[in-house]
Amino acid sequence: MPQQVDTPITVGSSSIDLGSAIREHAEQEIRKVADKYFQRLNTASVHFTNEGNAFRCSVNIRMGGLDMMSAEAAAKDAYLAFDSALAKVEKQLRRTKREIREDKHG
Repeated sequence: MPQQVDTPITVGSSSIDLGSAIREHAEQEIRKVADKYFQRLNTASVHFTNEGNAFRCSVNIRMGGLDMMSAEAAAKDAYLAFDSALAKVEKQLRRTKREIREDKHG
């Protein structure tokens, strides 16, 4: 069951002028991860900061009845920082899904 498009995903920064391309990339990738795992995205937020010659990105995702999953990463490119942070959140979701599955069958 694909995610509803109206699920709130906020993408922002207090120090960087974000273009629409990175916002669309972030929203698309978060929806893809949500659909892959629990399919019940409650809310998600992405925040970028500029740290000298690097970008830091924090990603927070709340799905279904689960606790908030959060991660951050830094890279020389904002897209790389986002992709790396999202990969960390995806790893948490994968681990949580496996634990839930094992609890049901164990």
